[in-house]
Amino acid sequence: MKADNNIERRHVIVYGYTKKELSGVLKHFVKHLPDHIKLTIESHLLVSRLTLTGKNVGIELLRFNLNRYHQDLRDIFTRDVVATDDTPLAATLGNLLKERELTVSCAESCTGGNIAHRITLQPGSSNYFLGSVVSYANDVKTRVLGVPQKYIDRYGAVSREVVEAMAEGVAKLTRSDCAISTSGIAGPDGGTRLKPVGTVWIGVKYGSKIVSECRRFEGERNDVIDSATAHGMVMLINLLRDSYEEEDDLADE
Repeated sequence: MKADNNIERRHVIVYGYTKKELSGVLKHFVKHLPDHIKLTIESHLLVSRLTLTGKNVGIELLRFNLNRYHQDLRDIFTRDVVATDDTPLAATLGNLLKERELTVSCAESCTGGNIAHRITLQPGSSNYFLGSVVSYANDVKTRVLGVPQKYIDRYGAVSREVVEAMAEGVAKLTRSDCAISTSGIAGPDGGTRLKPVGTVWIGVKYGSKIVSECRRFEGERNDVIDSATAHGMVMLINLLRDSYEEEDDLADE
């Protein structure tokens, strides 16, 4: 048996696809891989790690082919690529903030501090993370973050107006350059016909620009929280890279 003398890997992190969808998109790509290179897909909710593993050929040829197919993978997904190495979303976000010497804060309702938790798991996060307000109660949204009561009365706590005001409020409170905010219905109760369980509004602020999206995530309560956490970080990553594109919000009326 031939020894595995040379083994190398290349990674691409993409966002927004299920594993089934990725398998369909990559069917043609996999079919044309040489025998010494294999592709594996690992997905959690909508965050996926694509790994190219090559072995058992000369190191120069191996690296040439891996680099070639690595680039092909990046070209397939273009704007959906979050990282081109094996880096968690929070680390990718942290690296961008450090490179630009920016700071971030969070105003979380339905995610309950999970975004702040993910960010602060990264070593060195004290260099860019300033703080978080878990504004679960509407009174905290208004009294601490300065969300106008009329927004909650008119649009509800789960709305574009409220999450954008939350992002503005926490950025002002902590004097951060960037902010991520969430307000939604994680379940299992609390949903309505107009705003079912899984509905989450997410706001992101960078400098003077604020963007927000309404998403409806599937799964159990923890899945909704994790999905909203990932989506918020991806939104800020794209905003920092100047690659953010407005999404068509789900009907929330």
